[in-house]
Amino acid sequence: MNDRPESVPAPETSRAEIELSQLDLRYEGHRLRQRGLEDRLLASMAREGIREPLEGVLVDHTCVLLDGFKRVRCARQLHIHRVPFVTLGADEVSAIVHLLGKARRSTLGVLEEARFLDELKARGLSLAEMAQALDRSKAWVSLRLGLLEGMSSVVRQHVFDGGLPVYSWIYTLGPFRRLNGVTVGQVEEFVGAVSGHGLSVRQIQQLAHGYFRGPEPFRQELRSGHLTLLLQQMAAVPADPDGCSEFERILLGDLELLQKHAQRVVTKSQDRRLRSRAFFVQCHLLTSGMLSRVRGFLQLLKQLHDRSRQA
Repeated sequence: MNDRPESVPAPETSRAEIELSQLDLRYEGHRLRQRGLEDRLLASMAREGIREPLEGVLVDHTCVLLDGFKRVRCARQLHIHRVPFVTLGADEVSAIVHLLGKARRSTLGVLEEARFLDELKARGLSLAEMAQALDRSKAWVSLRLGLLEGMSSVVRQHVFDGGLPVYSWIYTLGPFRRLNGVTVGQVEEFVGAVSGHGLSVRQIQQLAHGYFRGPEPFRQELRSGHLTLLLQQMAAVPADPDGCSEFERILLGDLELLQKHAQRVVTKSQDRRLRSRAFFVQCHLLTSGMLSRVRGFLQLLKQLHDRSRQA
């Protein structure tokens, strides 16, 4: 079979009852753990058994699982030894492509999509080939692959084990990682300190601002595990003497960064050292995404400017 499918292939519907011990769980780390959802699934399976078959692919007569890891863990707890299994394709590439195609109708998360796209990339599929196979745009594929950039194996473990909310990485820690001077080690230290404590995305965002932009004593308190105390202190901080609240100070900092990086882009975009095809392909994808949003962004920026002028 061609390893570069032109569209989402129809799966080879081969259903069988297999021993739980026969399953190869090599892709378990590609799927997010959601403990609340898993607890509800456990209760449901205790009453009704496994209603939906597990899905995967046969590789050298081995049943490699792609979808159904929560059901496997619940089955172990319930001492269920035989499970229904359906193949999604003739090989791993076609099965992963079919799984990603199903993601439009399933609960596959954006980082889970990214992990499987990264797997296809590792197997030699180009950005264009993945986009064509999934009937998606190249920007859709590129955006998801970009979410994994800067995510070390340590951070990935915390996120996919459910200790750190997905959106804390996407909207808070990923952007911090791209700031000048923020190292992989600093991100790993912060994630290790806040992971597994049941914090909300907002609370992690507050602590991240304190850790990456605040003084050393703040970081020392965070390393010591005094998260609740730090959050209480941040909530009790009054407005600055200049009249700005914490939220306003954060936005001012974001505007300063926007101004700084906008100037850098303007300066560097005219540089004659920009010449490689690889750069221009990726640059085109990124600028296309930004240009599609520029009208709304400029409108909001003008509204903010007008509000500021009238104050």
